[in-house]
Amino acid sequence: MVDSQKIAPGALFAGPDAPDEDELYRCVHCGFCLQACPTYIDTGLETESPRGRIALMKAVNEGRIGITPGVVRHWDMCIQCRACEVACPSGVNYGQLIESTMSQVERGRKSGMLARVAPAVMENRRRLGLVVGALSVYQRSGLQSLVRKSRALRLLPGNLAELESSLPAIEGARFKAEGQVIPAQGERRATVALLSGCVMPMVNGPQMSAAARVLARNGCDVVAPRGQVCCGAISSHVGDLDSARKLARRNVDEFLDAGVDAVVVASAGCGTRMKEYGHLLRRDAGYAAKAERLSGMVKDIHEFLVKLPFEPPSASLEYRVTYQDSCHLANTQRVVEQPRQILRSIPGVEFVELPNASRCCGAGGTYTITERESSLRVLATKMAAVRETGANVVATANPGCVMQLQYGARREGLAARTVYVTDLLDEAYGLEEGRSDLVS
Repeated sequence: MVDSQKIAPGALFAGPDAPDEDELYRCVHCGFCLQACPTYIDTGLETESPRGRIALMKAVNEGRIGITPGVVRHWDMCIQCRACEVACPSGVNYGQLIESTMSQVERGRKSGMLARVAPAVMENRRRLGLVVGALSVYQRSGLQSLVRKSRALRLLPGNLAELESSLPAIEGARFKAEGQVIPAQGERRATVALLSGCVMPMVNGPQMSAAARVLARNGCDVVAPRGQVCCGAISSHVGDLDSARKLARRNVDEFLDAGVDAVVVASAGCGTRMKEYGHLLRRDAGYAAKAERLSGMVKDIHEFLVKLPFEPPSASLEYRVTYQDSCHLANTQRVVEQPRQILRSIPGVEFVELPNASRCCGAGGTYTITERESSLRVLATKMAAVRETGANVVATANPGCVMQLQYGARREGLAARTVYVTDLLDEAYGLEEGRSDLVS
């Protein structure tokens, strides 16, 4: 619930999180963003489009309307996929606008339990470890199977029963960042730090290890700094920019002290957050310059491998593969062709383009939790496109997308597994080397 009395009308963009003064008025209402926006496509409502949401921001900022629950509801419905930025001919940085807006909103409302708990858990490695450990016991003990066969889930309030059905399977060892170095194979070509992040090393530990092996296979010493923390993307998504800045400062210090050539990120959302540390900390006199420097060192793993360049594998994978663009990789980092180039380099892979591959899958950080019904409608559209390709493997580049698409395949009865692009590259390398530790 929003307490509009806590946010003065006409001052939406006041304070430390305010974007550049002219950013809000760069929108010329042309409507190019409409057909790029998943919530507009889903609802057909102007207020569920970037143009409509910006119009509401202007009205609030000019004091014509207050921040009412109805106004905030339209902002909440934004997945923050930022596809509108690609479509916009005026160069509106919608991401900065919605981030600043939600920061003001969060100061004046009482968020729901899930919206509060999710970031608090994900950003704390110990808390997240306890949750993931409990989930693993729940799954491996057979309790999950028993609960699902009983009527117990029907007693859960709200969307909790449906959310339980989408829990990811916790398989394999976690990836632990303990200051270890995975040495380069052959001649060393670079020394890189690998962001482990929060969710991915615990839920997708084997996949993180695969990413590290791929880098080492291509001549990189891979350092996993012990003191690194969550990138802050989840906090940013829900408007808690103070927490995001605290996390960013810790990562700036840790990664700059690592003495590496680049900071490689295997999660699209994390990569965007870190590449935008310069903007996030631009008003912090002690960190602005350092944050800008680190942002320039951050590289998505696909763009890094292609530029290196990576060595194409010789082993063959007989898969029909399609690729889902993770929103923050395609829309903000503009890394589009590189993942496809890697997939096409693998012998035996039949690559088929996914219709509307750049349209969001509905995961959106915490969106799949806080806006479950909208998330599932967007997911259903995505899975219909996957079915159309006939692919037996869906590759993508972000843990939220992986979990969302895995659930979508189960929900729709599709016999297609979801993997990271680097999983397939690692699998091909592993076949060359006769390894038994391949991600399946």
